[in-house]
This record gives sequence, structure tokens and C-alpha cells, in this order.
Amino acid sequence: MPGGLARRGIQVPVFNTPTSTATARGVCVTVAPVFPLPRALPMLSAYLGLFLVAFTAATLLPLQSEALLVGLLLAGDYSTAALLAVAIAGNVLGSLVNWLLGRYIERFRHKRWFPANAEQLQRAQQWYQRYGCWTLLLSWLPIVGDPLTLIAGVMREPLWRFLLLVTVAKAGRYLALAAVVLVM
Repeated sequence: MPGGLARRGIQVPVFNTPTSTATARGVCVTVAPVFPLPRALPMLSAYLGLFLVAFTAATLLPLQSEALLVGLLLAGDYSTAALLAVAIAGNVLGSLVNWLLGRYIERFRHKRWFPANAEQLQRAQQWYQRYGCWTLLLSWLPIVGDPLTLIAGVMREPLWRFLLLVTVAKAGRYLALAAVVLVM
């Protein structure tokens, strides 16, 4: 209880603490939160954090969503199905960002800041043409998976096929990871 207020029998508003009753010198004081946080807020934060990490990990930025998913699965406080759905959705939408970048990035290939030279871009396009859309099933792989989704955009892969193949690949990875973690 804050200072002498409790001794005087004054109710003291407190932030983010559960309602409690305390006795000071025989005077009963009830302390109630002024702005109680919903109990679901930490849980929502975990799901939002997983979504953001999975989303960012699927773009060309280096980040690992698997470690966070494993930690949340091991904590046991969260729904496995919800964690998997959030991770898959975030990762697929992050890959969609790469696809969109690929659709519109080629117009900038003559700029000095463009990340690949003409030869590298040509080689990637030839590789994608040789193996086709099925290479998107490898989009779950580290290092090569994210550039594959970018090249799919450059190659004008239809959106429906891109989303289908990438979702299968990303879901397969997260399901396998969850199975390994939960069986152990």
C-alpha cells in the first residue's frame, strides 16, 4: 500500500494490479486497478509477436521465426493450432511481399543501387524457367527460399499458384517443426 494513505483508510487507485484488500492498523482498504489490462493481452502479444517475426523472416531480411515458435510451443500456454495458423499466415504474407517486389523491381534494374546485375538476374530467371513453379515448394528453405519468392514475382508467376505452393511449403515446415517439438 502506498505510504500513509492506507493507514488513513483512503482507497488508492493502482495501475495494472489485481483488486486486493489490505489491512493497516485495523482499517480495511480496497485497492482497485484504475486501468486494468485484459488478461488476454500477454497472449495476444505473443501471437502478434509471432506473426511479425514470421512475416519479417519471410522477406529478404534475415530473421528466424522457428525459434520463437518452438519457445511458444514449449511454454504450453498457447493453442498449438493458433500458433501454427499465425506463423503460417505471417510467413506466407511475408513471401507475398517478396512476390510483389519481384513484380515491380525489374523496372529499376538499370539503376546503380539495384541489388543484382543483369547477368545474375538472367541466371536466376533461367533457373526458374528450367525448374518452373515447383521450385516454390523449396520456399521454406533458409537462404534460397526468400529469393525464390522474389524471382517468382519477376517471372510473373500467377498469384493463385504462388500462394498455393508457398502455403504448402511453409505449412509443411511449421507442421514438421511442431511435430518434432511436441513429440519430444
